[in-house]
Amino acid sequence: MLVFAVLVSAAPSLRADTVDVVHDGYGAYDSITFWGAGYAGDVVAAGVYMLHKTSSTGIGDTWSNGLIPGFCIELPEPPPGSTVTYNVGMPDDVYNSYTGEILGTDKGNYLRELWAKHYDPAWASGGSYTEQQNSMAAIFAAAVWEIIYEKLPDTPAGWDVTVDGTPGYGGFRATNLDVETANKWLHELTGGGAKADLLVITRNGNQNFLIEVPEPATLILLGLGGTVGLLGRRRRTIRWEQSCPDATRPEERR
Repeated sequence: MLVFAVLVSAAPSLRADTVDVVHDGYGAYDSITFWGAGYAGDVVAAGVYMLHKTSSTGIGDTWSNGLIPGFCIELPEPPPGSTVTYNVGMPDDVYNSYTGEILGTDKGNYLRELWAKHYDPAWASGGSYTEQQNSMAAIFAAAVWEIIYEKLPDTPAGWDVTVDGTPGYGGFRATNLDVETANKWLHELTGGGAKADLLVITRNGNQNFLIEVPEPATLILLGLGGTVGLLGRRRRTIRWEQSCPDATRPEERR
């Protein structure tokens, strides 16, 4: 059973940060086999999840209504099949009980750098996708899960999507994808390179997602992205606990 809480100081003058979204198919993606988050050899749709946003409050107003691409950061839960309200926060503040850690600045910056270096907007352009695009999007998703679920290695050279290096329910490994490219992308990370401006949306009972702040909003916010992202906004700690196994199945295709 999923246990989820958002810890935020009570302040009547502060608006909630939310988005109302529903899962609306996929961009580029492929099916991979993975171990981690309580699963062993299960198949998951790895790639771009398209979320249809209809309303928002606070930081959620960052995105216009319509389709928003994102990447799942919570393997045990399904995407929302009807419109529901998500909370919006910072990647650095996510607490993952599988690893027993708050994601933290280092992992948050690795995710930002990975996105800046290797995310391709063509993966969410609509229509059909090539085999290469589907493969690359799946590689990117596996790299995201490696960062999320594995303990932070001493150096980025320690990332390896073929090895579950974290004891217990933590950790991640995968097969049926181009693991050489996934590891190459991970090993290139320094934490100090160019970074995308990312936020997370989280909800009890549904997958949580990593989403980029659109460029016009980034400019309006005077370049608060990069190393610190949107740290000018109030921070919150987002928690998820071990939950029932219900990973997205490959037949849930566009």
